[in-house]
Amino acid sequence: MNLFFKTQEHEWEELGGGIKRKIVGYTDDLMAVHVCFDKGAVGTAHTHEIHDQIGYVVSGSFEAEVDGNKQILKQGDAFIARKHLMHGAIALEDNSVLLDIFNPAREDFLK
Repeated sequence: MNLFFKTQEHEWEELGGGIKRKIVGYTDDLMAVHVCFDKGAVGTAHTHEIHDQIGYVVSGSFEAEVDGNKQILKQGDAFIARKHLMHGAIALEDNSVLLDIFNPAREDFLK
């Protein structure tokens, strides 16, 4: 991974369902990922076995749910989902972007 990330130099990886991502950077212990959602796209509720996650709203808005608690999050807001906590999000606006931060890095994203 490079020491600097310039978004225009990286293509989006299409994930389907109106969601795409770009890996911003990573080390063994940390990873940051831009995730862009079309309006209404669903980040299906799930848990992580080993990863803690922070989802920071870069733009747009989301209905986020963590451990059964729902909140509307807008630009500058965030959620925290420790490992084993159920979490997910629905985009409320087109081109809503989360900066997902994981500890440790998501090796499955690198394959």
